[in-house]
Amino acid sequence: MAPANPFDLSGKRALIAGASRGIGQAIAEGMARAGAHVVAAARSLPALEEIAGRLRGEGLQAVAVELDISSRESRQRAVDTAGDVDILVNVAGMNLRKRFTEYTPEEYERLLRTNLTGIFELTQAVGRGMIDRGRGGKVVMIGSLTSMLGLPYVTVYTVTKAALAGLTRSLAAEWGGHNIQVNCIAPGFILTDLNREMWKPPHMTGWLQGVQPNPRMGRPDDIAPLAVFLGGPGSDYITGQVIAVDGGLSTTTMWPFQPA
Repeated sequence: MAPANPFDLSGKRALIAGASRGIGQAIAEGMARAGAHVVAAARSLPALEEIAGRLRGEGLQAVAVELDISSRESRQRAVDTAGDVDILVNVAGMNLRKRFTEYTPEEYERLLRTNLTGIFELTQAVGRGMIDRGRGGKVVMIGSLTSMLGLPYVTVYTVTKAALAGLTRSLAAEWGGHNIQVNCIAPGFILTDLNREMWKPPHMTGWLQGVQPNPRMGRPDDIAPLAVFLGGPGSDYITGQVIAVDGGLSTTTMWPFQPA
């Protein structure tokens, strides 16, 4: 008997929260091409409609749903519209880079409401449905290098992404008996519309080339295949993991020595 395709998502419904661009868009496209019925959710409905329409034009299954992850009412509408979700991917989030002493209470609250509270409550609602149906499921968090490492000037963002790593481990333990696997992808420096300006100065890319074994910037398409795998049958015995996709940055230290 031939082994099952570990990337096959046929017959699965995948809700991608934050699918209108960047990593979320790449994951939505990857899961649709792996056979999933994709529910692409984000605030920008026109962008989602374009993505979903293009996927349907390829003969794939995709619909667009408006979702403001920071709004409880919007989250509930999205969950109701999505139906029976087998795979939840939490990509939605924001960042604000500044000195720790300069964050305002309003900025702190907005970052936590978007990056943590919204994801907590969305996962709670979708997970409840998975448990009630009794067919198992997959939850994939999109964390960050800051889920594992400290970087300056992104302190509140780091609070939220480190919390997602902890939430991943705790839910993996609690929901394992329901055959729900919960894992977290920690992307490294991935070039997207949200950080493109930050990476324009030559000293930024020059620094990365000196400290990272794979010297190039990451792309959203570098993240999507792992998300597809974690949503599929190949990951049935993998849970509670925080997996870095970062060109080796978090596990290596480069130095200028060269043997004679």
